[in-house]
Amino acid sequence: MRPTLRLLCLLLPAALAGCDLLGIESASTVAARRDADGKAIGGACRHAGRAIEDCYTLNRKADKGAVFAGWREMNDYMRENKIEAVAPVLPPPSSTPTAKPVPADDDEPEARTASTSKSH
Repeated sequence: MRPTLRLLCLLLPAALAGCDLLGIESASTVAARRDADGKAIGGACRHAGRAIEDCYTLNRKADKGAVFAGWREMNDYMRENKIEAVAPVLPPPSSTPTAKPVPADDDEPEARTASTSKSH
């Protein structure tokens, strides 16, 4: 074998192993991460004493199967160890946003004329 071909055969596996360092995620790692995130969300919801339906509503992007699995695992764990649910401190987000009233533009010209008349 030629020395350059031999060197290429030795360096090629090392170069291919470095592909993971580029930040390119495979489909299996993305699926595993989404599953782990869903389980963590479900466990946190159960620990906070939220119903599973509320957990689905608050976390629409999470995988429902993984959320339920995490909720169920935490439920079993809390029952076995007699752990009480922790009440959430923050209220759930309201479905209708409250907007502050915008001041009318009619008041603005009067304020300008009043301020200019006082300065003269």
